[in-house]
Amino acid sequence: MSELADKLCHRYYANSPHPYRLFEEQVGRLLKPDNVLLDAGCGRTVPVLRKYLGRAKRLIGVELVDFTDVPAGIETHNANLAQIPVESASVDLIMSRSVFEHLSDPQAVYAEFMRILRPGGRVVFLTANMWDYGTLAARMIPNRFHAGIVAKVEGRAEEDTFPTCYKTNTRADVDRLAAGAGFQVESYEYLSQYPNYLMFNGVAFFLGMCYEKLISKVELLRYLRGWIMVTLKKPD
Repeated sequence: MSELADKLCHRYYANSPHPYRLFEEQVGRLLKPDNVLLDAGCGRTVPVLRKYLGRAKRLIGVELVDFTDVPAGIETHNANLAQIPVESASVDLIMSRSVFEHLSDPQAVYAEFMRILRPGGRVVFLTANMWDYGTLAARMIPNRFHAGIVAKVEGRAEEDTFPTCYKTNTRADVDRLAAGAGFQVESYEYLSQYPNYLMFNGVAFFLGMCYEKLISKVELLRYLRGWIMVTLKKPD
């Protein structure tokens, strides 16, 4: 991480809520104490799901990798998101952060979410926007190089980096897949953040910051923002 990039980030983004926080707030608004909350692609240590301990009747984490350090009160399953081992119509709210860009068969996942949700249940997911410059760059780089690049840029362990597909990362794709599964698109938001992929160089970060500030303020350019947050609803 560049010292200049770190200073710029703290100076200009200290009061800007990260999309991760906005995502958690949206989940919190929808979650009720008697609900069942499922985190689809929760991560090996369930970092987001553990924040809702004591706020729901039942917490369920689903992930492909082996779990470690899972606190008591969270039920976990190693499973594909197209085949989740829970009862039909048993979940009130599904959340998923930084997972949908990895779905190779999103149609099957949407259908599975529809199966396990109760009538009136919702899905909230946060994923990369197809038209973000970081996403466009990632699409041009073969998946076999992603783990090494992410490890150097973000410090994430290579075993926690998965191939990207970007099959449900545009408004058109979300509308099509949601309609095919029977969901209503309740909200679709474009969100910005600091240029985290450019933290390694101060000048690059500054240029990225100018770009991000522009697209975050100009509504006509919202389609270029880095993240999309979607809320889907299963009809009552």
